[in-house]
Amino acid sequence: MPTTSPRPSSLRLYGMQERADHLDFDIRFEGARDVLAQPHRHEYFQIQVGIEGGSQQLIGGAVRPFGAGYLSFVLPYRVHVVPHPVGARYAIVNFDQGFLWPELDVEPLDLEEVSIARQPELAPFLFQEYVDFHFDDADFARILGWLDELSALNRARRLATRSAIRGILLQLLGLACQRHDAQLQEQAARHSSGGSSRHDALQRVMRYVREHLHEEMSLNDAAAAAMLSPNYLAHLLKKQTDRTFTELVTERRLEHAKELLLSSGIRIGDVAHQCGFGDAVYFSRRFRQWTGMTPRQFRDEARALRAPA
Repeated sequence: MPTTSPRPSSLRLYGMQERADHLDFDIRFEGARDVLAQPHRHEYFQIQVGIEGGSQQLIGGAVRPFGAGYLSFVLPYRVHVVPHPVGARYAIVNFDQGFLWPELDVEPLDLEEVSIARQPELAPFLFQEYVDFHFDDADFARILGWLDELSALNRARRLATRSAIRGILLQLLGLACQRHDAQLQEQAARHSSGGSSRHDALQRVMRYVREHLHEEMSLNDAAAAAMLSPNYLAHLLKKQTDRTFTELVTERRLEHAKELLLSSGIRIGDVAHQCGFGDAVYFSRRFRQWTGMTPRQFRDEARALRAPA
């Protein structure tokens, strides 16, 4: 497993046309294609099934076990990687949103807003970061049987094959929901109360911003550090904070500048540098736009207020 966040260039986005033989649904077993060993994302839903061999998976910002008897449910655009060890046996199921849920008129980046009451089969995908989907021998034997059926149907597509595939997929998702009902319901309640994966993702982004205020940083850098795709992070920030990434970083830098001006006597130029502004003149201009006064005026006024009468 990787122990550091991937660089933005490694966060490859794949489409069905690159990783599948069909654009709506596909299933393959180990050896059919090269293994993606670096964190990546894709535009479609994915289910990975561990048949033999053990490992871990990186999903969003979490590391969870993945080995024999485990399933992994990957939401579109969620950064992930399952680095299958040599000799591992596994299956990968890919499908387009419209294939299984043609009635679900929701953009992929907004899927986390869909309640499990409306679309219960989404629950494993929504909460994979928090739940380990492991199955006992009897249930896993059923799953392996379904995989064989899906593979046979996919090889010889005929009239109503798509309907048969959808039916098996829904059975598989239904089994995952039933066997992990309590955990999924708990996560759904947490999600609806605001303690969701979106909140956790934003916390990771804000921690990265705090730790790198004095450096140059980009949306891609923050997304990679938080294990998000750049377009999802931009979408999330706008939806949750009504700010762009640049606006958010500038605001945090100016807040930190106020703290330094109030608590220290360091030069204005050094304040600018410590807060990530390469140019003191630009810093002063932005500070004045934000507070209505220059950094020096702000410091002098604060000192006057603190002076004894």
